[in-house]
Amino acid sequence: MLQNQVNDRNETFEHYKERITNFSVEFEFGLFVHIARKSLTWIFLIFLIAIGCAWLYLRYSQNFYSAGTTLQINLDNTSKVLDISSSFSEETNDVASAIEVIRSKVFLNRALMKLPLQVSYYAEGRIKTNEHYRSSPYSINYILKNPSAYGKRFDISFYPDQKSGIVSCNWGGVVTSRNFTPNAWIEFQDVSIMVSLDNVKLAEMLQNDDGSTNYYFIINDPELLADVYAPQLTVSLVNEAAKAIRITFETNNPVKAYELSNAVATEFIDYDVERRSESSKKVIEFIDSQLEQVSGRLKTTEDSLGQFKESDVPKLSDQREAYNFGKYSQLETQLTEIELQLQILKDVAKELDDPQSDVKSIIALLSGLENSSALALPLSNLSRLVDERERALYTAKPESDEIRSLDYQIGVQKSIIIKSVDILIQQTEIKQNAIAQKLGTVTLTNSDGKPDSSYKYAELQRLYSINEKFFNLLVEKKTEYSISEAGFTAKHVILEKAIVPVSPVRPSGRTTILTCVLVATLLSIGMIIVRYFLHDSISSLNEIMRHTNASISALGIVPKYKHDIPVSQLIVDKNPKSLISEAFRSLRTNLQFIDNTPGSKILAVTSTISGEGKTFVAINLGGIIAYSGKKVLIIDLDMRKPKIHLGFNVTNERGMSTLLIGRDNVDDCIRKSTLENLHFITAGPIPPNPSELILSPKMDELLEKFKSVYDIVIVDNPPVGLVTDGIQIFQKADYPIYIFKSEYSKKNFVQVVDRLHNENNIRKLAVVLNGVDVDRKTSAFGYGYGYGYGYGYGYGYGYYDEQKSTAKKGFFSRFRRNK
Repeated sequence: MLQNQVNDRNETFEHYKERITNFSVEFEFGLFVHIARKSLTWIFLIFLIAIGCAWLYLRYSQNFYSAGTTLQINLDNTSKVLDISSSFSEETNDVASAIEVIRSKVFLNRALMKLPLQVSYYAEGRIKTNEHYRSSPYSINYILKNPSAYGKRFDISFYPDQKSGIVSCNWGGVVTSRNFTPNAWIEFQDVSIMVSLDNVKLAEMLQNDDGSTNYYFIINDPELLADVYAPQLTVSLVNEAAKAIRITFETNNPVKAYELSNAVATEFIDYDVERRSESSKKVIEFIDSQLEQVSGRLKTTEDSLGQFKESDVPKLSDQREAYNFGKYSQLETQLTEIELQLQILKDVAKELDDPQSDVKSIIALLSGLENSSALALPLSNLSRLVDERERALYTAKPESDEIRSLDYQIGVQKSIIIKSVDILIQQTEIKQNAIAQKLGTVTLTNSDGKPDSSYKYAELQRLYSINEKFFNLLVEKKTEYSISEAGFTAKHVILEKAIVPVSPVRPSGRTTILTCVLVATLLSIGMIIVRYFLHDSISSLNEIMRHTNASISALGIVPKYKHDIPVSQLIVDKNPKSLISEAFRSLRTNLQFIDNTPGSKILAVTSTISGEGKTFVAINLGGIIAYSGKKVLIIDLDMRKPKIHLGFNVTNERGMSTLLIGRDNVDDCIRKSTLENLHFITAGPIPPNPSELILSPKMDELLEKFKSVYDIVIVDNPPVGLVTDGIQIFQKADYPIYIFKSEYSKKNFVQVVDRLHNENNIRKLAVVLNGVDVDRKTSAFGYGYGYGYGYGYGYGYGYYDEQKSTAKKGFFSRFRRNK
């Protein structure tokens, strides 16, 4: 028996392995549907739990709101009023760089400082905490003594008069509390705090408070605000052709999301105007410093020229002197222009040598230069690289590889410009020397051989003209750059301002419910699949026939009785027209297909384990045969667990055990039932050696004696899956019947039937499926509930008096039935 149990376990394992491997081929749709119907109660509970979880999540999770502003990035510069300046400072920004600037923490921190984010106010409930942004009934002013106060939680409560309260904070494990009155300073270890109250809002808040809410505030570190809000910011490209971007904030407060989005968009516009006008301001400052120097030199030459006029007014004595003076004046004019160009080039060289020099200032100096076009390209490249470096500093550190690369490129461009300026200075000095040599050839004396004062006068005028031209040039450029600065207006346009969101973006009610329903659906399907693979009980005759390797017969099925039966008993006599009575008639009819020879017959009934209904089938099959007029004797050979006496409600003081030991005679042991022609013998007292008694020759004698008196002898054998007592009787039986119970017997029990057929050579073996619930419309299983070999009757409820209610079953009643 131990070996048989080991073999059964191995066969069960092989059964599961084969079932999973061949799932796609041998998928039993009907069985799957049947298991799904049996799981309806669990499925209902799963969906009920899923909906409950969705409700709890939506009710108690923190809501997040999203607000966005649409901004158009305009790259056209409306302040290009200077040809040279515009060519050098042409904007190289694009939408991508604008997005990176907005995302940078340097810019974000600048925008956040415009909002009241220095102190955060909270209301802490039992489950979730809400922020009172712009809606707090109290406000906090503070004077910081030590940065350790940043991030501390200060709890605040109010007295019933709503005019004062308590502020408390945990400092190093010690709770410090201070009473406060409105607009009065209270001192803590690292900070001084003043509380201001809005009495209307405070009264409304406390009126709606059930006493379970705690109020507190936190002083935020301004340097860390960008770190807090950067993850909540999303900057996306909406329309590439229109250069439109969307600035979106997602926070736990709708008003805060609205104000953050608009504040960042507005600050970006202000920042852009400020950045573009900054270069003009630097140029104007540089021009002012140059004007101060040139103005001093101009005044000096002007004074010298005035003094000369007062002391000695120059006069030309003859035509020759007039000619020389005209030639001298022409050369002086050329020399003046060259010296002006040389002065500008030297100033440019000086600015380039200064590491802190501004490129825009150099451009301003070159704007009056004749050969400025030679420096236009390198200066334009230098201006572009400087702008890129300024933008990169918003997102990168000075020691980063990106900044180092830009610094290297700026150095290269500066070296190119310095070499070009040096060459221009050399060329200009050559021109200056050539003109000076020509001036030396001009006679500077009059006809008397004395120095002519006209030439001295011309030289003073030349110096004055140089300083005057330089001064006028600087004044002109200052005017132009002042106009340029005034012309810097907002390039970018807010296409759509953010509005205060009404509903949260997450958690989304629809998404949450759909997710929970989807999860519940997947869990239900998974549960059904698991139960399908783990389904190891027999549900139909078709399953028995499919899993057996022997040529056995299916005698039929016995429907499930609608009422509880405490013990196996005779029920076919209670309602002969019931569905279950007709099922036993079908079994009686189908017996002729097993053996139809004349004479008395032995009908042996057994099963694999106890509880499969073999005694119930034996009693009622005997009763339905007795109805046909044949004499039937039912004997109970299940001496270990006898039940026949319970079914007929008699005592068990004598029976087969006492007959086999010779203590009682047959006539004393045979008892009559309520049905005519139906007799029975109980098992008798439980013996210590039932196997020996059943296998004794006395058993064979008794069977022969019974056959001589009765037409059918029905033997209720012990389960052969547990003991082997009944196999010998089974071999002698004319009708060996093996009982399975629907949804109770395991599939590996079929292997016992195979061994009886193949190893014990029981060729007439037939099976009966007991306890089938025919109310389930599960003919899609691949089998019907026709009985036997196909020659049984199909039973409709319209003819048979089946005990069933005609009232409609309720929803939960159907679920209970499907358990």
